[in-house]
Amino acid sequence: MIEFALALSLHMGLEGDYNEIHPHIRYNEQNYIAGAYYNSIENLSFYAGKRWEFGNVGAELAAVTGYDLKYPVAPYARLTYDMGNVRVFASPAGEYNNSKHNGGLVVGVEFKW
Repeated sequence: MIEFALALSLHMGLEGDYNEIHPHIRYNEQNYIAGAYYNSIENLSFYAGKRWEFGNVGAELAAVTGYDLKYPVAPYARLTYDMGNVRVFASPAGEYNNSKHNGGLVVGVEFKW
């Protein structure tokens, strides 16, 4: 199944100025996921991984591209809660600025159609 979505996010505990609007397209087949989205640092990210669902609660683990990291692929993890076509999510985040590493959390809401 192909899903189209628009996510709005908030970056907590991070110092940078981040994009908070994320158009998203996803292919989901037997809880394997692959897709693309406009990420927080204004790059296109591609990902592939697995989604587990427990009623309205979901967990995702994947590999993602498109972030300015030492390696071209990074781990991706996200917890979700579905309310019809609306999905609330939280994901760990990190940034490295001027020899300083900050950990944080990205929270948001995603509208699916």
